[in-house]
Amino acid sequence: MSAPTKQFHTLLIAGLTPHFLEKPVLWWAGTEKEILAKRALTPLWRDNTVVIETSALLKQSEFLRTLADLGYEKVSGALFPGTFKHLGSTILVYPINHAHPYSVDFLGSVIESIEERVDVERGALGPKGSPSGTQGGALREFRDGDYVVHIDHGIGIFRGIVESRGEPYFKIEYAGAHDGGEPDTLLVPVSEKKLGSTSGGRLDPYVGLERPRIHRLGTQLWANTKRKAKEDIIAFAKSLIRLYRTRTAITRPPSRGCSPLRRGESPPYDADPLEKEIWDAFEHELTASQSRALDEIFADLAKPRPMERLLAGDVGFGKTELALRAALRVAMNGKQVALLVPTTVLADQHFQTFGERLKRTPLSVAVATRLQSDSANRRTFAGVASGQVDIIIGTHRMFSGDVAFKNLGLLIIDEEQRFGVRHKEHFKEKYPAIDILTLSATPIPRTLAFSLAGVRPFSQIEEAPRGRKAPLTHVLPFSKKLVKEALAYEHTRGGQAYYLASRIHTIPKTLELLAKLAPRATCAAIHGRMPEKDILAAMRRFRRKDIDVLVSTTIIENGLDISSANTLIAEDATRLGLAQAHQLRGRVGRGEHQAFAYFLYPTGRLTEDAEKRLEYLMEFSELGAGLEIAKRDLELRGAGNILGRDQSGVAGRIGWNLYFQFVNEAIGEMEGLLDV
Repeated sequence: MSAPTKQFHTLLIAGLTPHFLEKPVLWWAGTEKEILAKRALTPLWRDNTVVIETSALLKQSEFLRTLADLGYEKVSGALFPGTFKHLGSTILVYPINHAHPYSVDFLGSVIESIEERVDVERGALGPKGSPSGTQGGALREFRDGDYVVHIDHGIGIFRGIVESRGEPYFKIEYAGAHDGGEPDTLLVPVSEKKLGSTSGGRLDPYVGLERPRIHRLGTQLWANTKRKAKEDIIAFAKSLIRLYRTRTAITRPPSRGCSPLRRGESPPYDADPLEKEIWDAFEHELTASQSRALDEIFADLAKPRPMERLLAGDVGFGKTELALRAALRVAMNGKQVALLVPTTVLADQHFQTFGERLKRTPLSVAVATRLQSDSANRRTFAGVASGQVDIIIGTHRMFSGDVAFKNLGLLIIDEEQRFGVRHKEHFKEKYPAIDILTLSATPIPRTLAFSLAGVRPFSQIEEAPRGRKAPLTHVLPFSKKLVKEALAYEHTRGGQAYYLASRIHTIPKTLELLAKLAPRATCAAIHGRMPEKDILAAMRRFRRKDIDVLVSTTIIENGLDISSANTLIAEDATRLGLAQAHQLRGRVGRGEHQAFAYFLYPTGRLTEDAEKRLEYLMEFSELGAGLEIAKRDLELRGAGNILGRDQSGVAGRIGWNLYFQFVNEAIGEMEGLLDV
């Protein structure tokens, strides 16, 4: 039986422009009458919208041409916002300003009917009902059909919110008494889900297998599943403790200027009076979670055992500032600091930042990458070996055999997801007593698993700097009109844009296309096969605003901080990983203007995995969503190669949220065996 449809006399279809895309569906519904009036007066509205009516004379070919002019793309599979489908005398269109697609039926050159269609095949990338950044992530509620896990009753399916005796309840559907039987239902008070969090209550989202086993109510199956999971987790926790025991058994000598340690005392890094002067020069006030994280880092530095802390915070949340302050404290106490970064571009940016911020100190800051000449690197490494270089910033060049530190105290790994396990163990093996601070917006699954499980100390920067706005994220089919409008909009407000090319060999054609779509913009390109000095020169030109549009591969993924760049266009987002796409989105929105991130995809049928990645990217688009993105990345990539097949199976049976909770409890019960 087909779903009922609603018939309409008129239909307003909005074109793909940045100004329109930033408006949520509910805004369009509430202002449609005003918009219809504006169309008669304002070219912006008249040229970028169309209104069709039943019984009106209109050729199909003319309507199809109008949709193309508005930036809509023709598809053959599922409909997404900004697409249409031609089926004989019917045209299915999914306007960006409506929550559902519409069918427009023609009788010759007359519009016979306009109907809202909830029954057609749609992708999951539908428009939001509220402004971007106000839903998803930590503020997101369950959606109908989501798998959820109740700590007492097991895994079920969310079926909406119902009211009973004047109170709201989550309705959870469980397995029936027999195959094909009516499902059991459970009403759970809304209060049992911790508000403002995606985990921590009695009812949580299920993150794990694609299709988990749905439990029955009133049986011992769930209790037995939890008991067996806890037994396996306790054994796993013991193995983790053995894994970390060697490193945590290491003690280190006191820092310079400290008196000899008495039994039970810690070797602190002393605060230096210069610190306050450097900190006061920071242009932003630290947020509450930044201050808390910094206190946790300094507390670790005061312990007799080496620090190994993960500092997680979304892109642009100020991880580098905390790393700089930690480096300053360690270096002012006579120890050396190494800052490891994945790219030459990021190394150059950090070198400039550290050099500028620390120029009033006696500290020596150096950089070592493949961009420097061999002789320059040899001089730098000689200074590292003699102790004359206090802070060195470098890429993979730092792993070379000719790099030896006189007195390395702190290793900072920026964008840790870009480094392999061997890279991270390299410094531990050579300098067992060093402190390690790892920075990441989207930790790799192994790091995330260990941190959420409580094995590795974990600090999170939870809020954005004051005044920061989340980039408005749009997932749409590739449209030349949209690209043209987006670049024109950014140019008119004096900003800059990143254009992410899908492949290196397509960049010349992309530059030709942009010359036609944005003739007033100055464009340049960078990619990983260019000489690094040319990449660096282009980035410095972009930073000086000599370039309006930077065409690039994913080389721009990590750490770049250019406040005037506020538009990102990814021409084929299906090629991006989830965490990678979120990192790229973080390259924009670092200034005072509202930023836009357009993740475009080919108009052919999306694969299920690509659609899910893009759906998560849009769903978790608010500031601070990096950790939730990392969790979903963990779900999509699977855990078999992260914690082993056994633990992957345990997590799949109970869900990652409950899994991490049980691991935390297990480690807590073994207090004293592992000092975290």
